[in-house]
Amino acid sequence: MAEPTLTPPPGGAPIRIANGRLTVPDNPIIPFIEGDGTGPDIWRAAVRVFDAAVEKVYKGRRKIHWLEVFAGEKSNNRFGTWLPDATVQACRDYLVSIKGPLTTPVGGGIRSLNVALRQMLDLYVCLRPVRWFRGVPSPVRHPEKVDMVIFRENTEDIYAGIEYAAGSDGARKLLEFLATTDPKSFDKIRFGTKAKAEAWQRQLEAIGAPHRDVDVAVGIGIKPVSQLGTERLVHSAVSYAIENRRKSVTLVHKGNIMKFTEGAFRNWGYEVAEQFFPGKVYTWEQWERTKAAQGEAAANAKQKAALAEGKVLIKDSIADITLQQVLTRPDEFDVIATLNLNGDYLSDALAAQVGGIGIAPGGNINYLTGHAVFEATHGTAPKYANQDKVNPGSVILSGEMMLRYLGWTEAADAIIAAMDQAIAAKKVTYDFARLMEGATEIKCSQFADELIRHL
Repeated sequence: MAEPTLTPPPGGAPIRIANGRLTVPDNPIIPFIEGDGTGPDIWRAAVRVFDAAVEKVYKGRRKIHWLEVFAGEKSNNRFGTWLPDATVQACRDYLVSIKGPLTTPVGGGIRSLNVALRQMLDLYVCLRPVRWFRGVPSPVRHPEKVDMVIFRENTEDIYAGIEYAAGSDGARKLLEFLATTDPKSFDKIRFGTKAKAEAWQRQLEAIGAPHRDVDVAVGIGIKPVSQLGTERLVHSAVSYAIENRRKSVTLVHKGNIMKFTEGAFRNWGYEVAEQFFPGKVYTWEQWERTKAAQGEAAANAKQKAALAEGKVLIKDSIADITLQQVLTRPDEFDVIATLNLNGDYLSDALAAQVGGIGIAPGGNINYLTGHAVFEATHGTAPKYANQDKVNPGSVILSGEMMLRYLGWTEAADAIIAAMDQAIAAKKVTYDFARLMEGATEIKCSQFADELIRHL
């Protein structure tokens, strides 16, 4: 099958970037992928809200010109490929795009279409704002205390996808390399030799397990964490905190165990803050140095004075305790900068506190090139496809993020205000209605109508 032919919509113009700043015309062309499963339903609802907000605020002076591009099942069915080159090129050419949820093919093909787009476009920041809307059902007592922005590194860590299946040539060669060059590390691989595997089998047989022939079966993954990758992620997070008058940036890591990857992320993060933002931040590393030289009282006094001057506090937290404290002390977290896997866990855990992943927005951004793909963060929910049923909030709020990224803040603010009012009025989709006392359940398209009415 042939690649799709994409025809730019008449009257639109591309977004450009120069010297690190976007130049957004009043008639930008923005590619969109409607998504699989429930994607078409939520996209139809969302795009009406985007267009209505832009029209309401700018009175015809501005208008988005939408260009459909293809990925996922729709693309595979029509063009024989899950992610056409033309789609990736359109996202490159027009800089800013938006997408619904995509199916990941089972048993072959691309490991994840979302991850593939992030890596192909080098979208190193996964931006996940998490806040509560009045009336949204929550499993915690004080969801209003949750107001965080997660900067999740998007291209490194174990999500780089460098894995070797047990028994494969790649796994065998890596085991041989470790055994030859670093025997102490190799010895930490519990069942890295046939002798170790057979010894364990004999222990099992001693307690009644059947005999079987065993061999070395060890899957291996590689976890890359680089200084430059850390620098650009943390620089983006601290810049955001300063520009948006946030109080703190927390570097979330597991550096107490993974000292040369997650621990390095922590250390490099502090270096970025102090080297790139002198006079604008105060770090826990500065506190430690002052304590060592002048005592704890002096360190506390300096930190207190720095925060009184409006400087951003840069601190760090171990990942496991962070997952506890975002539940018990959420108001102590503001902007979070973290690696890929930690960010995945944190963003979904936080989403649960403010209404679930069905209303959680996300953006994948390269602040240097300007490329950005905003997306619904939930799955495709195929059992609800074409039922006009599910909550379109995730893609709508991702579009709000997109408008803010374009500098169209008035339209973005209008959507946020409308979301607040629509939910407070208790006319909501089934996921909220079943948990809200006195709520009226409405369809996906009707929720879009409610938002437009409240603009």
